[in-house]
Formats: sequence, C-alpha cells, structure tokens
Amino acid sequence: MTDAALPRRQPFALRFPSVMIFLAILALFTVGVTILSEGFGIGVISTSFIKTLGKTLCLCLVALAMDLVWGYCGILSLGHMAFFGIGGYAIGMWLMYARTEIIVLESLAAAELPPTAQEVSDGIATQIFGVVGSSEFPPIWAFAHSLPLQLAAVIIVPGLLALVFGWLAFRSRVTGVYLSILTQAMTLALSLHLFQNDSGLRGNNGLSGLQNLPGLDDVPQATVSLWFFWASALALGLGYVLCAWIVSGKFGSVIRAIRDDEARVRFLGYPVEAFKLVIFTLTAVIAGIAGALYYPQAGIVNPAEIAPIASIYLAVWVAIGGRGRLYGAVIGAAFVSLLSTWFTGGQAPDINLGFYTISWVDWWTVLLGLSFVAVTLFAPKGIGGLVDILIDRKSPNRHGADLGPDQGALREQEADK
Repeated sequence: MTDAALPRRQPFALRFPSVMIFLAILALFTVGVTILSEGFGIGVISTSFIKTLGKTLCLCLVALAMDLVWGYCGILSLGHMAFFGIGGYAIGMWLMYARTEIIVLESLAAAELPPTAQEVSDGIATQIFGVVGSSEFPPIWAFAHSLPLQLAAVIIVPGLLALVFGWLAFRSRVTGVYLSILTQAMTLALSLHLFQNDSGLRGNNGLSGLQNLPGLDDVPQATVSLWFFWASALALGLGYVLCAWIVSGKFGSVIRAIRDDEARVRFLGYPVEAFKLVIFTLTAVIAGIAGALYYPQAGIVNPAEIAPIASIYLAVWVAIGGRGRLYGAVIGAAFVSLLSTWFTGGQAPDINLGFYTISWVDWWTVLLGLSFVAVTLFAPKGIGGLVDILIDRKSPNRHGADLGPDQGALREQEADK
C-alpha cells in the first residue's frame, strides 16, 4: 500500500472540537473583559475585579493540573497548592528585590560619594529582612536579582521537588490514601518551615508589594492588571491544550488505565511508576506557573497560602466541577472562586432569622463543605455532568462480567468494542 493510500490522521483540533470551543470561549471572554475594563475599555469593570478574574484564571490552571493528576491518573495529591505557592515565592523574590533596589538607589543618590555594590546590597537586605530582625541575604536569595533565573526557578524548583518526592513515593509503591497523607505531610512540613523567620522568606510576613512592577511606577494599576489578566488567559489556554493533548493519545489511555486498575497495567508490562512520576512532575510545574501569575495579582504571598487546607480546597473545586473532565475542572474552580469572592467579600446579604443572623463570611466554608458532600453523594460527575447532558455525551457501557480480579476496570461489552 502506498503512502497516498494510507488514511490520513485528522488534525488534533478536528478530532477534539471541545478544545477549540474552550479556546473560543476563553478568547471571547478575554476580549469582552478588555472592552469593559478601566485600562483599555469603557470602565464598566473595576480594576479590583479585573484582578479577581485574573486570579480566577490562574486557579483554573492549577485546577487543570489537579484534574490531570487526580481525575485522569488517580493520584489524589493534597500538596499541589504547595507547588503553586513555590511558584509565587520564586517570582515574588525578584519582584521584592528589584523594587527595593530602586528605592535604595534613590535614597543613596543624594550621597556625596556614589554607593558601592556592597552598600547597595546591604541596603536592600536591610529593607527586606529588617522586619524579621536580619540585614543579610539568605543563600536562597542568591539569584533574586536576575529575572530569567527566577523565572527558571518557577519551573525548576516545583518540578524538582515533585520529581524527588514522587520518585521516593512511587518506587515504594505507596498508593491510595497513604499517598494522599504523604503529600499532605509534605505540604504541612513546607508550610511550617516557611512560617519560621529564619526560613529566608520573611516568615509569616511573606513577600508583599508584589503588585508593583519594578520600573513601571508611571503605568496605572488598571493597565498592569490587564497585562496579568491577558497572561493568565494565555497560560490557561496553553495549559488546556497541553492537558487535552496528553489525555487524548496513548499516554492518556495508559494513565486512565492506571487510575482504573494499576495492577493490571503493571502486569501488561507498562512502567507504571514512570508514568505516574511524569504526570506528578508535569502538574507540579503547571501549578508553579499558575502561582507565579497569581501572586503578583494578589500582591502578597505568605506561608498560609501553602497550608494543607488550600490543597484540600483545590480537590473540592475539581470534585464539584467534575473530575476526569478538563472543562469540569475549569468550571469548578471558576464557579467556587467567584462564589467565594462574593460570599466572603461582604457582597452576599446576611440573613436575619430573628434568633440568629447568618453571616456568609463565617458560614462560607460550611456551605462549601456541604456542597462537596452533596456532589459526592448525588452528582459524582459534578457540574461537568450537566455539560455531558447538553452535548449528549454518554459514558461507556459498564455492564457485564468482570474480566479480572478487580471490579470496574474493564467489562465484557467494552472488551468487545
């Protein structure tokens, strides 16, 4: 058979039109927000809400990473917000250093003699670490002066931490709830370390003033917020395409098989630990990138952002949206994030019952927990299940006799297809 007679494989965009639909919706949303913004549009949407939307897009990106590692590979990681926070710290170190350097140089400009490099360095260190009683740079700040190196750290540090942790855990074949506990312990240990003043990252003070871009004091925040909003939208779009490409091919089939029946996949000769390690490391890098875009919009990053509860919230978002569906993760993160902003921002009216007043600022976490329980019990497909109904997406026929020792991995009717 000649090459011309061989069937041509359709382009990725044609085989998976949902990806193009998502990108089109994201593009329209980005253009619409830009037109309505204060920076380049008619001023209907405030700058603070633009930042909220930008942060929401970043949370959607880290939710994609969580869905890839949990919804598709079956690894319930309760530590991915640690990688998210590390990405924020990595870019925050450069932002604080560069911003403080400008302030120090301006203050030393009036001196009779030009300041030496050591005097400038000491001045920067005193400004940054004076709050924790120090005036010297910790070793981890060795490259804080370089934007390219700190951008590299956004990728390398979360990826390396995930690689080492994953290699140790997966080679020992730790699975299920035990792996979840280990990831949570890693997150807790990192959070507790960062709370210490001698951690090198200002303890519980964290890194602040990250919304001020060095050398751009003349640029209004309305414009800067839009820049970050565009960057967040671009990162989410690229992240969605990457995740969709991963789960659409043979690699995606293997990780789904690992989720359904890890022992059988190992018996078939696939290096299960290698597949899990690749997914765990890749999603940690995606989370780090999301954090690097999120915290300059938030303005501050501190150890509380890395606490285990943050990773639990992330799992709740994905579950509510519908795990095992990339669009479900995005919907869940966006829905819960914006709803949280409304309830905790004082915009939701309190309910006076006469004998008690329900303040949503205090009751939001309870409502979120109840929503998670309700979704788990009554709508395991999450909000994404509603999309399945609209597009008439049907689940595979799972009826028939089991073709192995474990239930649910493969059934007769599926094997016949």
